[in-house]
Amino acid sequence: MNKIAAYFKDSYRELIEKVSWPTWLQLQQSTVIVLVATVIITAMVWVMDFSSNQLLKLVYSLFK
Repeated sequence: MNKIAAYFKDSYRELIEKVSWPTWLQLQQSTVIVLVATVIITAMVWVMDFSSNQLLKLVYSLFK
């Protein structure tokens, strides 16, 4: 049981003393970057999905 308590104490101490937390501005900038990247990747996947759907519809219509 002492090992578990020591683990949590050491983990807490490391989070408080050794971890360098971002500032509020850095956190906001990182969030905006992630959101923009998510929107761009989502748009790319949507375009690829739409294109492949249209291509498959064309191919299937040829074999009717």
